[in-house]
Amino acid sequence: MIRALLSHDLPRSRILGALLIACFVGLLGAPFIFPGTQALNVAAKILVFILLVASYDLLLGYTGIVSFAHTMFVGIGAYGIAIAATRLGPDWSSLAIGFAAALALSAALALAMGLASLRVKAIFFAMITLAVASAFMTLASQLSDFTGGEDGLNFQLPEALRPSTEFMEEPVLGVTLDGRLLTYYLLFVAVAALVALLLRIVNSPFGRVLQAIRENEFRAEAIGYRPVVYRTGANIIAALLACCGGALLALWLRYTGPETAMSMEIMLDLLLIVVIGGMGSIYGAIIGSVLFIVAQNYLQALLKWAGGLVEGLPVAGTLVSPDRWLLWLGLLFVLAVYHFPGGIVGRLRLAAWARGRNGRRSTT
Repeated sequence: MIRALLSHDLPRSRILGALLIACFVGLLGAPFIFPGTQALNVAAKILVFILLVASYDLLLGYTGIVSFAHTMFVGIGAYGIAIAATRLGPDWSSLAIGFAAALALSAALALAMGLASLRVKAIFFAMITLAVASAFMTLASQLSDFTGGEDGLNFQLPEALRPSTEFMEEPVLGVTLDGRLLTYYLLFVAVAALVALLLRIVNSPFGRVLQAIRENEFRAEAIGYRPVVYRTGANIIAALLACCGGALLALWLRYTGPETAMSMEIMLDLLLIVVIGGMGSIYGAIIGSVLFIVAQNYLQALLKWAGGLVEGLPVAGTLVSPDRWLLWLGLLFVLAVYHFPGGIVGRLRLAAWARGRNGRRSTT
């Protein structure tokens, strides 16, 4: 059952398997294990980033495509939900219409970009996607009648998803069963299903061809595969998944704006997480997202605690100041890349393979 759900792509490392189980259990029980608004917001952000990073890894890790337009599709999904809710009303049918329109627009743009740009060399495609993403962010900032401009859009959700809606009068295990909790588990189920779908895709014949094109495009073309067709297909799939991630982000925040969904900062975060977790591995998106988002949100608190221990020491107090959290985050990233050049998942799988090889040698 589990092997089929994972598309027979098992972790192949006990440590990695334990980490994945811990991440799954932690996110599943986050509202009950980690009480508090901040912890729930961090868990929801992790879920969204797992989907965004996994979909981007389909391009970068499995296909070898460097695209800077991924956040554009995130923004399209977020604005599709927000515009539909503000224009048509906060009901399920409006959200469905906005989501369907966002998916259709994302697929059309990804198809156009794929057919027009993927025939060129990688660096030129990256520049084209950067230009298209910048143009869309400018449009989102200037079309204030539809997008709210720089201020973005605040909107209401259907009554079942509103924080004021309580399904039970008494809390369960100290947690109120309200619309906010339902929204979180909607995110959890959607992300789990889409990640399982993505695992199925990358382990299918289609995914194997993508990896063959990444390793040697000329050889793949020589044996009968058309790289442009497969790369365009991967671009469309990644765009649709990113659009889903943007819609989920908008549902959780009940707000969307240019900086929230389409900023270059989010694009850089996706790149960092892919490298930290390990390119060409959906499991790397899970591990990398958890580590990065937790460090991003709790590193300041950790530095504040450490600053209290070294209070009175001029140099040490300055270095561990909460204002220096970006410096320490960058240092942690450099150390991670230095010690795990293949990412955390790549290092764990390599270590497990080496142990198994040594065990077989000793047995022989």
